[in-house]
Amino acid sequence: MTDEQERVQPSGVWATAVGVARVRALETERENALFRDPLAQAFATAGGLWPSSPPLPDDEATRRRRLAVSFSIVIRTRFLDDLLQQASASGVRQVVLLGAGMDSRAFRMNWPENTRLFEVDTAAPLDFKAAVLRQERAVARCERIPVPVDLREDWPGALAAAGHDPTVPTVWIAEGLLIYLPEDAVELLLARISTQSAPGSRMGLTLGSRGVIERFGADAAPGSAASMWVSEMPDDPVVWLAGHGWEADSHTLRERAAAYGRPISAPPQHEEGPGGLISAVRP
Repeated sequence: MTDEQERVQPSGVWATAVGVARVRALETERENALFRDPLAQAFATAGGLWPSSPPLPDDEATRRRRLAVSFSIVIRTRFLDDLLQQASASGVRQVVLLGAGMDSRAFRMNWPENTRLFEVDTAAPLDFKAAVLRQERAVARCERIPVPVDLREDWPGALAAAGHDPTVPTVWIAEGLLIYLPEDAVELLLARISTQSAPGSRMGLTLGSRGVIERFGADAAPGSAASMWVSEMPDDPVVWLAGHGWEADSHTLRERAAAYGRPISAPPQHEEGPGGLISAVRP
């Protein structure tokens, strides 16, 4: 049986990871791309989203919202790439991607020697990903360790069994994940991360901004990413993370986009509070 025949097709929340891969593939084709993801097109193709995807809706407001989501994916990808490079430069050699999806950072970024990268996700997306990686003959640039486990279960135990060492610093990434988790599950996830984090650990999070569910999810199509969003960022994410033992900074999409030379020309349509791009350090 070929990889294509045995590949499980995307469904549910993890199917959104293929949509993210398509956005990254489109960005990779730009002359002034903020990052290059050579595997993104293969993931999108395997998931049926390349070379074409469902057409943009006729409704202008819906079109703008969909384009805004794609833009946010590009900016957050670059933001977390930078955070990972900074963590590596500081000496961190353990990376944990929570809800890894179609993330290809193990393959597309340059990693220092002895870096171990754990990809935590359920078995279905990891199996789908493995089939595509075999097809592409992809070679990781660090020690890549898939950890098939549901984040609602004992993922710290599975991570430890896979070789994660909580006594040395880790950089944790939760990209496009927390918005799909109810508030109590977000709190539990942060508590578990904190107990596994030695001093000097780092963390990169993306949080849904206040009001995003009302603006994007109210009339979202069933099965779309926005239709599955359930949580937004707290009023003050810096204070919230301080309660979990982290020193954090929050950054807005508008601020980061301008810094990357991709400024948002339209004025904000509502008062902007703290940003949902979070970098944090464990003192």
